[in-house]
Amino acid sequence: MYRPTDDEPFMNERQLAYFKAKLLAWKDDILRESKGTVVNLKAETENHPDLVDRASSESDRALELRTRDRQRKLISKIDDALRRIEDGSYGYCEDTGEPIGLGRLEARPTATLSVEAQERHERRERVHRDD
Repeated sequence: MYRPTDDEPFMNERQLAYFKAKLLAWKDDILRESKGTVVNLKAETENHPDLVDRASSESDRALELRTRDRQRKLISKIDDALRRIEDGSYGYCEDTGEPIGLGRLEARPTATLSVEAQERHERRERVHRDD
């Protein structure tokens, strides 16, 4: 099976096709999971006469809804990455324009910043959060 390597041109057609397939497969997995979440939420709408059962059910429901919200946000990031593949900007740092790097993209295919730019961003965030 093909795996991108550093000894080929960065973001050549083969690499773009590889990451596009990886992103689409990830999106399909998330959509399949979210369908299960909807089924679980519908099944959990029954009334529980026992307060402990009801509290447990409400807690499960809240967790399912948070999970679903995270899935929705992740699908949005995946769609953004797919658009970047189409417009030719995928794999390049939004801040510097430099290649993000295959290792980072392999681990996080939705990455928009290089490791260095991400670290700078997080440092700025911490400084502002401490204010």
